[in-house]
Amino acid sequence: MIMTSQNTITLRGGVEMPLLGYGVFLVPPAEAERCVSEALSVGYRMIDTAQAYYNEEGVGAAVHKSGIAREDIFLVTKVWISNNGEARAAASIDESLRKLQTDYIDLLLIHQAYGDVFGSWRAMEKAYRDGKVRAIGVSNFQEARFFDFAHYVDIKPMVNQLQCNAFVQQKDIEPLMKENDCHLMAWGPLGGQGVDGIVQNELLGHIGSRYGKSAAQVALRWLTQRDIVAIPKSSHRDRMEQNFNIFDFTLTDDEMAKIATLNQHDSGNINFSDIQFVKHLIETYG
Repeated sequence: MIMTSQNTITLRGGVEMPLLGYGVFLVPPAEAERCVSEALSVGYRMIDTAQAYYNEEGVGAAVHKSGIAREDIFLVTKVWISNNGEARAAASIDESLRKLQTDYIDLLLIHQAYGDVFGSWRAMEKAYRDGKVRAIGVSNFQEARFFDFAHYVDIKPMVNQLQCNAFVQQKDIEPLMKENDCHLMAWGPLGGQGVDGIVQNELLGHIGSRYGKSAAQVALRWLTQRDIVAIPKSSHRDRMEQNFNIFDFTLTDDEMAKIATLNQHDSGNINFSDIQFVKHLIETYG
């Protein structure tokens, strides 16, 4: 399947971004090149990595060896909290470019909402203006934090990557995202991080049976049909293929509404404002 305008979104600034990508969270560095190579051969054209995943080099090697034109691949990475601050973030962007073996990053995100994120953002705005980065955004910025941040920066975030799936639907933040012309990108689109049961869900399975699709495919289609970018991860080629083949059917309005009733934890199972969580991030990595 070739990515078309029907399965991409356009970010503020005109950058076209695939609605479906391949995530490499918890993919060991030694496995990253193989996994990304297989994902690219399946047809994925967006790869989501991060400095904190320690596998940017494997991603870069796979992309470099793929034979696919660089402009046909959408690379996403994130500035980790240990690199927050204007000078450190700027240096880390150059290091990510080196590891990814590329002259530019398609989308660069701040990974966590703590530390000197405004300093990091200034470095990212400069990288954006200098052409090192095509789009910039944030990750794990929940509603109040997102509002505060977006209110004060010159270039507002184009993407906010949050835990989002059929059980964690992030409905509350959607009006704020729309108000700021910011797109939602879903990590954990099939569960993980305290969310279980999506791929075995009876409703999703029943809907999928109408189309010859699995519950996982229905869950991914539900996201992308709402223009939410999804980045499922698997180290198995057959699962990669299954996750990728979701654009040959369309859920009805009734089916979309029924899936919406599955919401359990609107903003996710991780409370990014919990003081113990924040202390751990800052004291360990800041």
